[in-house]
Amino acid sequence: MLNSTLEAYADSAFADHNGKARHAAIKGTVELSNLIPPTVSYESRGNVVIIGAEEAITTLADQFSDVNSVTLLATEKAENTQARDNLYFAANVTVSGYLGAFDVNCEVEGSLMAVNLAKVAIARSCFDLVVDLTEQGLIAVEIPAPGYYAIGAGKAKVADVIEELPAMLGTFDKPKYFRLNPDLCAHSSRGIQGCDRCVDACPAGALSSTGHSIEINPYLCQGVGTCATACPTEAITYALPDPENTQHFVHRLLTRYLSEGGEAPTLLFFGNRDEAKVAQVLPTLPTSVIPVALEELATIGIDTWFSALAYGAHQVLLATNTAYIPATIDRVLRDELTIAQTFLTEMGYEADRIALFNFADAETFTGFDAALLQNADRLEGNKREKLFAVLDALYTDAPVKPAHSALLDNAPYGGVDCKTDDCTLCMSCVAVCPTRALHAIGDRPGLLFIEQDCVQCGMCEKACPEKVITLKPGLTWDATARQNVRTVHEEEAACCTECGKAFAPASMIKMLTEKLQGHSHFQGDALRRVSMCEDCRVRDIFANVVEDPESQLKM
Repeated sequence: MLNSTLEAYADSAFADHNGKARHAAIKGTVELSNLIPPTVSYESRGNVVIIGAEEAITTLADQFSDVNSVTLLATEKAENTQARDNLYFAANVTVSGYLGAFDVNCEVEGSLMAVNLAKVAIARSCFDLVVDLTEQGLIAVEIPAPGYYAIGAGKAKVADVIEELPAMLGTFDKPKYFRLNPDLCAHSSRGIQGCDRCVDACPAGALSSTGHSIEINPYLCQGVGTCATACPTEAITYALPDPENTQHFVHRLLTRYLSEGGEAPTLLFFGNRDEAKVAQVLPTLPTSVIPVALEELATIGIDTWFSALAYGAHQVLLATNTAYIPATIDRVLRDELTIAQTFLTEMGYEADRIALFNFADAETFTGFDAALLQNADRLEGNKREKLFAVLDALYTDAPVKPAHSALLDNAPYGGVDCKTDDCTLCMSCVAVCPTRALHAIGDRPGLLFIEQDCVQCGMCEKACPEKVITLKPGLTWDATARQNVRTVHEEEAACCTECGKAFAPASMIKMLTEKLQGHSHFQGDALRRVSMCEDCRVRDIFANVVEDPESQLKM
């Protein structure tokens, strides 16, 4: 659609040098995407259940004569109830699932326990489609699963459901929008739970925690991409296309635009559903505005926005229609945007270099005359490495050069504070750190930290038995200080009283000795062994085992 719009105006509104450069860039830049992505399949036989007040569901039932079966589940009785073979009355109704596999459990009138309504009504294990007329809706997610129509909650219109439902029979394939790499995940380690940003960012209820790992239900996933945007480690990435290909496309697009003589480029990112609106407003925008279509607006985040600035874009606009965007997507986008604009303003740059764009402002929009960075070479590395590379480049010539900037509490950038007086260097924090931002010195008791690697997952804070570690969201602007190893705490080593080998922090051995000296199990040799290394402790325990077997009971 956008290409045809550009063609239509090629001889008039888009005929200036920027318009021609934009036309050449869009026409000449091939988008790299996965043409045959992995898919999941739904199978629907057309068995529908309509849930709600009796009067409402019986009125609607006659509209669905073309489906395989219709089951009516009344949560409220009408004044004049009419008997129907397919009508059931029930309380405590729960619904879960997706197209072709909806579980409806309820306490049917006359039953003493919850039953699977599909088994009772149609002798099947599940329903294929659910039409929900209850006021609040029985599946509490912002983006319902395919096959679930929450008419009563205002998430579907009656006319659209009547038209669409008869076509929802058969087998349907849907792309698997994400890739998941558990090895990179910062959610859990050794029984300690940390980052759950992806779960909080999903408006479809597709992500959940098992307590040990993140699971994604591909049948519930609607591909909005907020999980990938919120993930700080790239354990979850978007797949249609992946961010790497998106950023490479942006680089090629801007490079081509500038090489064709285009000036002051502004990138306008938008979701595919807004394509018609973008085509409508494009003639009223400056010809230096280059539209870039995405599967969903939230599939890209701060790393892509700043990469675009590095590639020569004067401004990055995010075309979002907040009238229909679910609250969760809106929150994720705005949190990401707040962090981006904080980075810019802390360096003295204009916050609107990256900003939301309202279609109503198209006629009055004016871009920035100067770029923040010249057309840089293509960035490589993971999302954090690319972002920091751009931030460091911006900082070099920044009007303001702060030493440190505070960020939102949930920002995935920052450091840790440690109350070193109470730290025993037990290394519980090191054991759970998913990125090795916290790690041991190795040859002596000490705790080291690299800020750039810290994703603020919080596992170190939760794992610390002395509760001396706290997260500190923010950014140290000096790249060397941020990337280099910093000593958090170091102390003298306790040496084995037998062999002289350093084996533990001196403060820990002192603390253990003081706490255990009054304990009945740690008298005599048992307390003495606390000051030995592991090898000497074992040798000492079994030294007299032949002459005195009962000594093993006094370990």
